[in-house]
Amino acid sequence: MLKDKEKPIILITNDDGYRAKGLKTLIEALQPYGYLVVVAPSEGQSGMAHAITVKVPLRLDKIEEKEGYEIYVCSGTPVDCVKLANNQLFSGIKPDLLVSGINHGANASASVVYSGTMAAAIEGCLYEIPSIGFSYLDFSKNADFTSCVSFVRKIVQKTLEKGLEKNTCLNVNIPRLPENEIKGIKICRQNKGVWREEFDKRLDPNNREYYWLTGEFYNLEPDANDTDEWALHHGYVSIVPVQIDLTDYQSIDKLKQWNL
Repeated sequence: MLKDKEKPIILITNDDGYRAKGLKTLIEALQPYGYLVVVAPSEGQSGMAHAITVKVPLRLDKIEEKEGYEIYVCSGTPVDCVKLANNQLFSGIKPDLLVSGINHGANASASVVYSGTMAAAIEGCLYEIPSIGFSYLDFSKNADFTSCVSFVRKIVQKTLEKGLEKNTCLNVNIPRLPENEIKGIKICRQNKGVWREEFDKRLDPNNREYYWLTGEFYNLEPDANDTDEWALHHGYVSIVPVQIDLTDYQSIDKLKQWNL
């Protein structure tokens, strides 16, 4: 029974799927810190943001159990993984920590809005679980996550010791550099930037049009030195505390003046 575990219980998920190298690195890195319950999507779910599955049944299958951890595969999205885990696997208890990742590719600036990795962490906040999303600035399927391990362990250990504010999770991005070239960790804010999408129009073999999403990221404040983008481009690990409350409090009084 999970409630009988003496170590902290850590729920792990991701959006790249259960076969992803980043997930395997995370499992290996965190085994010393608790009993791991891994619930990951059966397929890659990048860009799914906070999507949930409502039109088809979900499946949850245990594929491995060894001393110190158990691994489940979920047919749904990263948020589905968190919801199913809390509803079906943690009956009567709550994990001590949720960790999502390590994502293949950055989730800094506006990317947090689209990220399945960070959506899982935000869902953890809704369950009042201290939650962290980790991302590495290498989109390659075979990325080398060696330089991530020590930073993952340091941040997880501190989070277990200190806890997080209610309804706040951490968005951690790690630059693609050897560990000895990473300058340290910066606590910062989310950069203001946007993805300018374009759609490449093509023709399929039946001469029907289809569209392939492309695009480019535009940094709207390239000179600001307190953002996640600045930190990453200058060789630092970035940590941005992310809230689930999206209210723009400064606009409330202005809207009241509309006399609606």
